[in-house]
Amino acid sequence: MPELPEIEVLRRSLEPHLVGDRIERVEVRDARLREKVRRAELSRRASGRAIQSVRRRGKYLLIDLEGGQTVVVHLGMSGRLTLVAGAAPREPHEHVAFYLRSGLRLRLRDPRRFGLVVALATASLGADPHFAGLGVEPLDGEFRGGTLREAAAGRRGPVKSFLMDAAVVVGVGNIYATESLFRAGIHPARSVARISPERWEKLAGAVVEILSQAIGEGGTTLNDFADGEGRSGYFQVSLAAYGRAGAPCPTCGEAIRRIVQGGRSTYYCPRCQR
Repeated sequence: MPELPEIEVLRRSLEPHLVGDRIERVEVRDARLREKVRRAELSRRASGRAIQSVRRRGKYLLIDLEGGQTVVVHLGMSGRLTLVAGAAPREPHEHVAFYLRSGLRLRLRDPRRFGLVVALATASLGADPHFAGLGVEPLDGEFRGGTLREAAAGRRGPVKSFLMDAAVVVGVGNIYATESLFRAGIHPARSVARISPERWEKLAGAVVEILSQAIGEGGTTLNDFADGEGRSGYFQVSLAAYGRAGAPCPTCGEAIRRIVQGGRSTYYCPRCQR
């Protein structure tokens, strides 16, 4: 699933093309996504409106329109949101398309149908169920070790599961939680009740570093991700632990190990992450 860096890369690739353009019409070819697309409502809220900004909240892309409306897109597991010429041939699984005044078409392709497209009033986004329970943004400049320490108070679960909890901090999925814990030297199964304030600071710093590096390298493309112009990311080349079971740790040479936590693969160095 695309995580925070991938959506931020997507946002940055789309913003210069979309802002100032206008949505002429919306075409929903198949409404059967994670939540059924409401054709009439999406068209009413989006058609004929100029695009004012392109933002991100966690793993959601927010396209703000004039008149106080926002188109919310989530890529799910396999979604791709790309810009093509308006007359470009339709591709398989192209479920939703926004035809722009510039002659471009912003299209969502989603073979597995876990994506989301919904239009909401901009002013009410914070109260909407999709956003109301989300935690802090790790790249907003206010994210610190104390943020994590306070959220962990009274808990005893493993730190990796805690870090992936979107109610605590948004956008840190399996890949980036694994890499952040490796960089911070913290074992993924360590209880949050056994992490010192100094370690929390180190972990928060590692999260920011890893996410920022991934954005700079275009995100991670393991299967489906591409930015708004169809370009794949290459952060997967920089992965130190994720997906490297049996390979030598880049720091100490010990073999990277794999365990399963919450049904997800976790990778760590038994020497560097005790």
